[in-house]
Amino acid sequence: MAPYDPEAWADFAVGVVGAAAALTGLLFVAVSINLEQILKFPRLPARASSTLGLLVALLVAGTLLLTPGQSRLALGAELGVLGAVMVAAGAGVILAERRSGPAPLHWKLIPVVVALLPAVLVLVAGVTLALAAGGGLYWLTAAFVVGFLGAALNAWVLLVEIHR
Repeated sequence: MAPYDPEAWADFAVGVVGAAAALTGLLFVAVSINLEQILKFPRLPARASSTLGLLVALLVAGTLLLTPGQSRLALGAELGVLGAVMVAAGAGVILAERRSGPAPLHWKLIPVVVALLPAVLVLVAGVTLALAAGGGLYWLTAAFVVGFLGAALNAWVLLVEIHR
């Protein structure tokens, strides 16, 4: 069955690894071009680093999915651990954002959604894959989509919106 067969997802993994690498490059360009401007805003360095962490985690998830010959249970455990690490990092982003003082709601909400939602989706993918019930790798698809959209949004902010 496709949601629980890692071998069936190899082409998908190749695509998402390439997308994660491209978005990581975009983020590096955005940060390097606007580093001085980014450092003027107390929330933006953390936003840049959490976005980089998200993209690296998605790159790792895709790489794990590409690893040949590993069992469903092994990949499920690896994704579960990666998701748990991502959730912990996302919680750190939330705590840092809360300590940053007052801000408009969208300034607080967007980093939380970008950091935490993909993390939870990777965790759910790992658990449901290991259990062979509940959706399996389809949750990983959702994690990539949400993560890439959030990373692209943050890259846009760091590249363009910072000048408004």
